[in-house]
Amino acid sequence: MKHDSFEFDRQLYDLLCQEIHQRFTTRQLRDAYAATLDFPGYELGAVRIYVYEQIRRLIRAGWVVKSPKLSKRGQLFHLLEMPAHINLVLVASRFQRPDNSSPFHSESVEGPLVELPTRSAQNESDDQGRLQEMLKETRLDLLSSMGETERYKQLFEEIPVLRARLQGEYHEVRDRSSRLLGHLRALENSLKAIAAA
Repeated sequence: MKHDSFEFDRQLYDLLCQEIHQRFTTRQLRDAYAATLDFPGYELGAVRIYVYEQIRRLIRAGWVVKSPKLSKRGQLFHLLEMPAHINLVLVASRFQRPDNSSPFHSESVEGPLVELPTRSAQNESDDQGRLQEMLKETRLDLLSSMGETERYKQLFEEIPVLRARLQGEYHEVRDRSSRLLGHLRALENSLKAIAAA
């Protein structure tokens, strides 16, 4: 069986290894992750988007599933056993202090330390490929978020009593869609800039 390399945030992985985080909401995992950060320059909104993107990656990898039940704090997720096809490579947080070790130095949980190439060593096609992959993931996240927003609106029309109970979640998902759209435009502009270079 082919093993796919799966880079994942080391601090998030440590949190998910804790029994308390076997079931979680985006907000719970975001707050727990933010509490581990010692870099004062981060924005909580950026952390939330980052954590949500990592959850979406785990879902696509078959490592996390959505619970059919909504909690009062939002969508609940369940952590499963790590899929056999994944070769997990732990990397440093993007919110790490600049003076800490480089986020491009990683380690595999099944082997010795692995040094990934630095940005200065990557050629233009590597950068393009990385941006295209990020663009693909962001598009999928945006479509999912927009679909969730649309479903909430339909539910509010069909079952008005839900509006008062889920208004907060609806606004949260709508704001997420706006931020993801901004991410999408930034990635598209970055690809254009590389192509024009």
